[in-house]
Amino acid sequence: MRTKLSPWIGSLLVVSSLFFAAPLRAAEPTALALVKEGNRHVGEEAKDRIVQIRSEKSVGTLVPNIWYVVYYDPDATAKATEVKFVAGTKASVKRPARILEPITGAHKEMPRAKLKIDSDKALEIATKEPVLKNLTLKASKMRLERHSATEEAPVWKVELWAAKLDNPNKMANIGEVIVSAEDGTVVKNDLKINRVD
Repeated sequence: MRTKLSPWIGSLLVVSSLFFAAPLRAAEPTALALVKEGNRHVGEEAKDRIVQIRSEKSVGTLVPNIWYVVYYDPDATAKATEVKFVAGTKASVKRPARILEPITGAHKEMPRAKLKIDSDKALEIATKEPVLKNLTLKASKMRLERHSATEEAPVWKVELWAAKLDNPNKMANIGEVIVSAEDGTVVKNDLKINRVD
């Protein structure tokens, strides 16, 4: 004898099977979250001593998923250890030859207390610049570092690409927005939106 399910129970079974069968994908980890993960792969004296965080240009989305976290490492010859992450997973650890950084002062660690704005928030702030309102943003590349050799305040340098107007399948580099890593203010807008023409 066959039992008949009520339409409500049948719908519930279909919806729940779709939910549990769908792969759950977590959001990309932020740059500062990767610092904590990177701490597991560097020596004790290098942990949390950030010199620079940078990404590769994002692909298919605005959010980068390949990141490099550079730590100040007093035990390394060039005073740096770099951990590369791909989609939130450690890909490599190396001690790069940073030859010019000691000359420019870029080898010094950034003050951890001033790193309050994470990569997701910096990207959000940069993409809300009024001049970008009518553009279709396609990709970004980000760097967290000292503003300059003379200004030690940490900043996010957010480089952006937008769809070209005559061919939306192509994109143009439209410059960068520099955002304070301490309070989220836009330090400099160096966007050139005429490049999409």
